[in-house]
Amino acid sequence: MSGQHNLLEVRNVSREFRVGTAFFGTTIVAVDGVSLRMGSKSPLIVSIVGESGSGKSTLARMILRLLEPTRGQILLNGNDVWAKKTEEELRDFKRTVQPIFQSPHDSFNTLRPVSDALYETAVNLGIAKTRSEADDYIAQTLKEVGLDWTRIRGRYSTAFSGGELQRISIARALLPRPRLIIADEPVSMVDASLRMNIINLFEEFKESFGISFIYVTHDLSTAYYISDEIAIMYRGQIVESGAVADVLTDPRHPYTEMLLASIPGIGGKWTSRIELSGIEVEEYNLTGCKFYPRCHRRLPVCRDVRPQLIPVGNRSVACILYQDSADEHVS
Repeated sequence: MSGQHNLLEVRNVSREFRVGTAFFGTTIVAVDGVSLRMGSKSPLIVSIVGESGSGKSTLARMILRLLEPTRGQILLNGNDVWAKKTEEELRDFKRTVQPIFQSPHDSFNTLRPVSDALYETAVNLGIAKTRSEADDYIAQTLKEVGLDWTRIRGRYSTAFSGGELQRISIARALLPRPRLIIADEPVSMVDASLRMNIINLFEEFKESFGISFIYVTHDLSTAYYISDEIAIMYRGQIVESGAVADVLTDPRHPYTEMLLASIPGIGGKWTSRIELSGIEVEEYNLTGCKFYPRCHRRLPVCRDVRPQLIPVGNRSVACILYQDSADEHVS
């Protein structure tokens, strides 16, 4: 039965990119065998966290049908996202899952009023038959994000601040009342004073409308604040996942430990993106553990053995150090 399907299931998904020329280039596995599951019983906010280049945005784009996987399968309500679809099936997909992108300025055509985009979303997704019929619904949805329709209508994107424009983007994603919103770095280009206002909207919509979120971010503090669950990505792989309170208060993977150690203590400042030094293309394609070159707890076997996500208590960790505890868990 359809009610038994997970809302989202990512099955062993990979995405490769060719870097350089055809003869002298190399292939990077930007997303490497990722599996992820979101149940359908209750809405969740799941954060995908990692440094720049971890593959988190590539994964988000594959879920949104913007970038096709090289291998693997993505299911939404039990249906293959990348299977050939009719126009009605594509419309249903867009009603079910909606994006919020990093730059609100890139989400709107500067040559047209932002209200045109709201009208088109409402009409094209079958929320309203005409613009006039859509007016009240758009006005109510904008009110949900703290904006006034009379102030928005007819104005161009250049008339709004980044924070206002991102809230308009959120309203557009909210129009079809989707079951899942993929928010890719949605507050990284918004003033710090407004970030928590936007993050709080996600929690409000989860409770009010039953919408689940995948929150893609490099910001551990907002991930901890807003998320129910978290997945830590490194070089295209999920290395640790579980309840956010467990993972971020008691990290098990050495990479998660390193990320948390990069956050300053009380009185310090931490405003930059997570970008560890010494990033090399070769790390993406190591045969063993991709974190091996940086890991302070590495063993000789880690160079050649690729660890898989294994259950460790109430979380999953991709680290050979926990293989014994995983075996005990299974037995």
